[in-house]
Amino acid sequence: DMIKHVVLFQLKDDVDAAEKQQVMEAFKTGILALPEKISCIRHIEVGFNANAKESYDVALYSEFDSLADVQAYAVHPDHVAVAQIIIPYVKNRACTDYEI
Repeated sequence: DMIKHVVLFQLKDDVDAAEKQQVMEAFKTGILALPEKISCIRHIEVGFNANAKESYDVALYSEFDSLADVQAYAVHPDHVAVAQIIIPYVKNRACTDYEI
């Protein structure tokens, strides 16, 4: 069994495009550095929305061995620090954790 952790972020409308892109790139760079620091991450990726008809800007997809590992990742100081890059810009966040 494994847990897939999927998070979508919609950024605030009043952030200009250049700043939005900068924040998204900094967040992606930070997230992709996390597997070296947080051993329970089995896989992680970040993508930016390419479809102008959709309202969410950033997708984070990751895999863990268990929900306990997802929860440990969530509170890990290195993850919390990276989250601070995007949190001030977030209008909406959606998340699901599912088992396969």
